[in-house]
Amino acid sequence: METYDPHKSKTEVRQASPRKMNSRVLVISLVAVVLIFAVLLIIFNTTQPGNI
Repeated sequence: METYDPHKSKTEVRQASPRKMNSRVLVISLVAVVLIFAVLLIIFNTTQPGNI
């Protein structure tokens, strides 16, 4: 797989992946982090003494 093409312009080199894999990874990672923090918050709140 070639990573360098001398015939491409600067604009073509800067273009993102047409499959949008970068966006998918960022969105999935963000959702995972939010869910992990939500679970940790729920666990923290339910294990506190003095809950009514």
